[in-house]
Amino acid sequence: MSDWSLKQLLATLHDDIHQRLELSRKTFSHSTTKGNASEKVWLELMQNYLPQRYEAQTAHVIDSEGVVSDQIDVVVFDRQYSPFILHYEEQKVVPAESVYAVFEAKQSISAEQVKYAQEKISSVRKLHRTSLPIPHAGGIYPAKNPITILGGLLTFESEWTPCFGDPIQTALSKDQYLGRLDMGCVAAHGHFYRDREQGAYQFCADGKPATSFLFKLISELQFSGTVPMIDVMAYAKWLA
Repeated sequence: MSDWSLKQLLATLHDDIHQRLELSRKTFSHSTTKGNASEKVWLELMQNYLPQRYEAQTAHVIDSEGVVSDQIDVVVFDRQYSPFILHYEEQKVVPAESVYAVFEAKQSISAEQVKYAQEKISSVRKLHRTSLPIPHAGGIYPAKNPITILGGLLTFESEWTPCFGDPIQTALSKDQYLGRLDMGCVAAHGHFYRDREQGAYQFCADGKPATSFLFKLISELQFSGTVPMIDVMAYAKWLA
């Protein structure tokens, strides 16, 4: 029997993310360079470990009305059924219908950064999303309602002590509509998520936050189902 240890494998995954985020924070003095490095760590985590039906990129999101979101650090979108993704001068633009989740990646969580993430997430959720009936062998399924787009914040550290006290609860509760944060990770301290049934946040100060967050994200994506069938011709009208 192999001497591989599942416990050790999962711990190693978190330790790698923690060390890379910590190194980025300590090594780079320029805030933009530091931010880009941290963003890259979170992107690579999702690119490497999410199921292949999902893609993760830094991108803008656009709808069929021509409205474009702010640039989002991490957009998790459907790669299997999305009909187009625009790459232009290293900028990526994905259709609103294909989006599963959006995250902002920052050095530290704070009231200011929570508010900033809420505004960024709101710029995606307010976009119009089309949905068409789905043909199948036995007929046609009715058009499905667009899925709930998950939103979150990813950081290495916290400006609060303790991290998961009243201040974070207050900050998260200030926008429970378009900017709502559904989940997040503070790699040095733990992860959090909003319990749908209770409508309240759960804070998990566990020992391997990055791995725990990744598993929670995958679980949430499983329950999200599949994105709706996009009306491509709604976008084609802009060719006229």
